[in-house]
Amino acid sequence: MEVLYNSTRSKINPVKASEAILKGLSEDGGLFVPDRIPALDKTLEELSEMTYGQVAYEVMKLYLTDFTEEELKECIAKAYDDKFDTEEIAPMVEAEGAYYLELFHGATIAFKDMALSILPHLLTTSAKKNHVKNEIVILTATSGDTGKAALAGFADVEGTRIIVFYPKNGVSKIQEKQMVTQKGKNTYVVGIHGNFDDAQTGVKQIFGDKELAAYMDEKGFQFSSANSINIGRLVPQIVYYVYAYAKLLREARITSGEKINVVVPTGNFGNILAAFYAKQMGLPIDKLICASNENKVLFDFFQSGTYDRNREFVLTSSPSMDILISSNLERLIYRIAGNDSERNKALMEALSNGGAYTITDEMKKQLVDFYGNYADEQETAKTIHDLYDRTGYVIDTHTAVASCVYEKYKEETKDTKTAVIASTASPYKFTRSVINAIDSKYDAMEDFELVDILSKLSGVEVPKAIEEIRKAPVLHDHICDKTQMKQMVMDFLGI
Repeated sequence: MEVLYNSTRSKINPVKASEAILKGLSEDGGLFVPDRIPALDKTLEELSEMTYGQVAYEVMKLYLTDFTEEELKECIAKAYDDKFDTEEIAPMVEAEGAYYLELFHGATIAFKDMALSILPHLLTTSAKKNHVKNEIVILTATSGDTGKAALAGFADVEGTRIIVFYPKNGVSKIQEKQMVTQKGKNTYVVGIHGNFDDAQTGVKQIFGDKELAAYMDEKGFQFSSANSINIGRLVPQIVYYVYAYAKLLREARITSGEKINVVVPTGNFGNILAAFYAKQMGLPIDKLICASNENKVLFDFFQSGTYDRNREFVLTSSPSMDILISSNLERLIYRIAGNDSERNKALMEALSNGGAYTITDEMKKQLVDFYGNYADEQETAKTIHDLYDRTGYVIDTHTAVASCVYEKYKEETKDTKTAVIASTASPYKFTRSVINAIDSKYDAMEDFELVDILSKLSGVEVPKAIEEIRKAPVLHDHICDKTQMKQMVMDFLGI
């Protein structure tokens, strides 16, 4: 049965999956959501016998229903290949009773690779299916990881260009070096004076500029997105939760049908929304544990039912979560509003105009699957230190936020179900914060010297992604004010 995609903000005609992927964002500013959540049509036992690529097909075929089997399998084969440094794509490590799902073994050592390895192939396939003649311009805001993963995925992909905006002083040194050294004739990277929310808002404004869209079309271009607002980003993220459960079952860590908890460090809410979708498909997940850093807007929302971005923006050691406007939460709000686009639109307008909205008690009752908490900077560092001290296992700052919140959850609820913690980035991406948490005596060293120290401490070889950028020349040195983003786009396209 075909799955079509509706906007969260109006009752426009539903579109096919390939059309939703091409557009990225609906014309009315809404996000595309499936008109129903399909149920898994393979048993958990069957899934437990499959490779990552096979699980990916079984999950994604249910959402991308206008792709042929051949098209989808070809996209999956091109995505999950030897660019990942482990054969199983997403290995799990048990430490102190929790299972860390390592989602950072791709080309840019962050979980965004899991989806951004396949999005370029889904997008170019969608363009062919819809007879698109225009060049597709991928426009992306990043809080650190999406940018590099998108750049790596789209670099020199025929028929595409990619423009990435990032907060100039809001990412780690290694994250920035990964982006500004990116090769590819179709790539463009710009640092903005502002934070991630400024970059994300600017990108959304450009998407919503109808005059610009018409002018772009006239010049042979059209926009699409690689952010998790694109349904082609979100669907591949559902896969790894299904795979994690199947792997636990295969290894007899759980019995079939046994419920597990899932812990996700998140700022933009896409990664935990994917776990929510997996649960709705029939995967036996009990609690969805939403872990925030000091930008705890999501924690406050789950506590109070009020989403309020009117607060100080904090730069933390987990910069990919330094976000006050969690775009993907809109998809959940739309759902708990009874798939009522007008009701959802009113809430989003309240957020845009006044910086806050409050959901009804009836809507709040539907959030029972979620638990929210946060970790401050001291707690994050202590979690890295203590886990390393006790087990020798090194985690990055974002994963440490999740690990700390999981400990708080257990203490508060006494719930000891098997837990999967989404480990979203390699510690090598945040070497200074990680090393300082383990032993501050190395603080005076340069970032790339710390890489070698981390390798000695962890016993893990320096990833290829880090070795490649050690001496790589800077190819992108563009910086602009947040008000100049549209002009930067036009300059890059030469229009």
